[in-house]
Amino acid sequence: MLIDTSGFYCFFDEHDRRHGDAYNFMKSAETRLTTSYVLAEFIPLCYSRRLNQKKTLEFAADLLANPLIEIVWVNEELHKEAFALLQNRQDKTYSLCDAVSFIIMR
Repeated sequence: MLIDTSGFYCFFDEHDRRHGDAYNFMKSAETRLTTSYVLAEFIPLCYSRRLNQKKTLEFAADLLANPLIEIVWVNEELHKEAFALLQNRQDKTYSLCDAVSFIIMR
């Protein structure tokens, strides 16, 4: 399962209405995959929603150390491929982070 920014957010924020679903998906997944860009988006998302900074950073650190979560680290080549996807699909409004995820899912 590819976990995106909102997936981690819903799992992390116990008050989110989708927390239970995110928790169940996360626990039942055989494979958990994410990208360094997702992790980079997660922290400011939590800050913008006024979640506890210390807990946010602890959660992010736990994700980095978790052997059950594979992190694809975005390098220059992957970044450029995702950027090209955005340039070729200007009718879409997804982010560079989303474009990276789409490429990973291929």
